[in-house]
Formats: sequence, C-alpha cells, structure tokens
Amino acid sequence: MFKHAFSAFIYDPLYNGLTYLVDIVPTHDIGIAVIILTIVVKLILFPLSRQAIRTQAAMRAIAPDVEEIKVRLKNKQEEQAREIFALYKQRGVRPFSSFLLILVQFPILFGLYWVFMKAGFPHVDASLLYSFVPFPDSVNMRFLGLIDMRGHSLLLAALTGITQYAYTRLSMGPRKPAVKEGSPSFSGDMARSFDLQARYVLPLIFTGIAYTLAAALPLYWTSSNLFMILQEIAMGRRLKEKAAKPSEGAGK
Repeated sequence: MFKHAFSAFIYDPLYNGLTYLVDIVPTHDIGIAVIILTIVVKLILFPLSRQAIRTQAAMRAIAPDVEEIKVRLKNKQEEQAREIFALYKQRGVRPFSSFLLILVQFPILFGLYWVFMKAGFPHVDASLLYSFVPFPDSVNMRFLGLIDMRGHSLLLAALTGITQYAYTRLSMGPRKPAVKEGSPSFSGDMARSFDLQARYVLPLIFTGIAYTLAAALPLYWTSSNLFMILQEIAMGRRLKEKAAKPSEGAGK
C-alpha cells in the first residue's frame, strides 16, 4: 500500500514532470529541467514555506521574552515549559509549523533520488508516462555541457553545503552570545548546541551526503536552497515593512 501511494503521489508525478520538462527544454538538458522542476515544487509548497518563515520571524521577535522565562524559572522545568507554551499561544506562534515543511520535502527528495538512481535516465520508460506527456527525442545528461547528472560532482556538493549554511544563517538570524552571569542552564546549553550544529555541522554533513549522490540531486538541493534564500529575503522585507507601518502611524 505504501509503495503504491509513493508511486502514485510522489514518484510518478516527479518522473512525468521531469520527462515533460526535458522534452520542452530546447537542449533537452536534464539539469535545466531539474532547476525548473525545483521552482515548480517550491511554488506548490509556497503556502507552507510562507507560514514557516512567519513562524521563524515570530519566534525571533519573542526570543527575549522566552529567554526571560528560562532565566526566571531555570530550576522549574515544567512551569517553564507551561509559561513558554502559554506565550506562544498568546502571540499566535505555532513553533512546530516549520517541521511540516521539512516532513513534506523529505518524500520529494527521496522521490527524486529514486527517479535518478532507479529510473535509468537517459532511457525513458514509456509505460510510466501519463497520456499527455510526450516521449522526448533525447535526454541530455550533461548539465550545461559540463556536469554529468548521473555521476558525482564535488562542485555541486560544495554548493549544496554553502547554500545550506547561507539559508540556515539567514533563517535563524545572528547567534546569541553565551550568558556569562550565573550558572548555565541545561536548556540553554542544549539550545546553543543545537544552534551550533544547525549552523556549521549540518551543512558539512549535507555536503558529504550530496557528494555520494547523483549530481542531479545536489543540483535540486542547491536550487531549492537558493529559492528559499530569495524567499526568506523577500518575506523578511515584507514583514519588516508591515511592522514599521503601525509605528509610523503612531508617530504621526
């Protein structure tokens, strides 16, 4: 049942979408098709990613209040958790909404892995194509005539890590300085450890993973990161403008 659902909702749409894009791209460049497919997927997921960006911005806005609660109730973990969640509810923050976007993206990434590792491009399986998807005359596996999408690419793996670091840094904001006064709390140490790993360790791990995969996957990953960086910048500006308008009105 799971295999059938995966094929029907993830694998088949990705395979057909990629095949269709390869057919309409003038050079039949599968790398260009991957980039276009990435943009299409990101546009479909835009409502989720927009909510995730808003949540991250709201979390950064209430971070001082959360830190005050943690310091005030550092020896009362249960009461601390209750007050923090009450604060989230009061400010309309849904801290777990970002995880939904991550959960949705994993099946897509796995589906693309299956498409490139198991589908056998440049050969196209006509039995998998929808009736309205044309059979391409050829499939050009060399992205821009330079990178074989079936092989490993150190360049694309490095770009995956760099863009992942840039996106994480942008979405998480500047690092908070370590608290010097008083004894360090367990929750504070955990938060700093997570922050350090998310910023520096995960991009390195992703670079290593990307290098082991067919080059088409780090190309998708890099394109996805670049799209999210641009989206983060655009949404950040809009949120700042919205936040500035009430204060401007109050000043008048």
